[in-house]
Amino acid sequence: MRIFRLGDEGTEVLDIQRRLLELGAVLDPTELDGRFGASTDRAVRAFQDARNLRIDGLVGPDTWGQLVEAGWRLGDRTLYLHSPMFRGDDVRSFQRKLNALGFDSGKEDGLYGPHTDRAAREFQRNVGEEVDGIVGPHMIASLLRVRPQESAPSRALVREEEELRHARGSIEGRTIAIDTADEPDDPAVLAIAGSLAADLRSMGAEPVVLDGAAGGEATSDPARAANDLEADVCLSLRLAEGLPEAVGPTCSYFGSLVTHSPAGMLLAQLILEELEGALDRRGRMQRLTASVLRETRMPAVQIEPVFETNEAELARLGDPAFTAAIGRAVAAGVRRYFSG
Repeated sequence: MRIFRLGDEGTEVLDIQRRLLELGAVLDPTELDGRFGASTDRAVRAFQDARNLRIDGLVGPDTWGQLVEAGWRLGDRTLYLHSPMFRGDDVRSFQRKLNALGFDSGKEDGLYGPHTDRAAREFQRNVGEEVDGIVGPHMIASLLRVRPQESAPSRALVREEEELRHARGSIEGRTIAIDTADEPDDPAVLAIAGSLAADLRSMGAEPVVLDGAAGGEATSDPARAANDLEADVCLSLRLAEGLPEAVGPTCSYFGSLVTHSPAGMLLAQLILEELEGALDRRGRMQRLTASVLRETRMPAVQIEPVFETNEAELARLGDPAFTAAIGRAVAAGVRRYFSG
């Protein structure tokens, strides 16, 4: 889709503004003719911050998708397992309630997939209702009568933490998806992907670069491609943006204001530790709800080794030894994750 930003005009911008207003944003009346002005930019950034999205003021696929999803409330529509999946805050609310009651609906990502369908049917079975997986007025009423304590730990989060306590074995034979879709033509990112793939392969893993580099197959939907591969982990490589003086690597994992992926967080932590040592830079971790982290069914990490907005940092990417060091560091973090 087209990316909308400060200065744009048109009916699409008017639609963005309408959705922001419905969510409580305050916009300058002079902009409400479909002009993406300063108040619209501030409202977009505030929405991105609240949803754990990249805060850049750009309305691209992730921000637009979540603007649409934010408009749904539980009970607005009937939910069930469907292709394409239902997406929205109504699904997320339903998942949260099921998880709070101990029915594992998977991570609370707002996607009505097989995990959520199984949990819905298990709930119906437990309360003596027809087991059809249809979330309509009757099922919602039954769910609310039970009064789920949504402050309780999520069953999906507890299950993932329990799985992490057990040895994960070896990296040998593991399928590792490597995504560079956000930087499909950047030679440095492709060089890092190639180096990472080679290092993982030397460890006995089976890396697959999703964008066509290093023998991979092109894809515009890395999360779906990683899921189709049934990959063990997904690594998304891109360059960071920030202030000109910003330095250091960033590793992001799936997380909203109310939940996160414990496995993704651990994988991000281990990769970041290796990158900090290799690059001699302090880095940071962050929760994000970007689609490649949210929609993958395996632990996923978005890796931004340097800031492309810092000229000195960007210049380092021209050194093949530097990109190779990044690849080695990421591979070492992945190996540590599987060694448990």
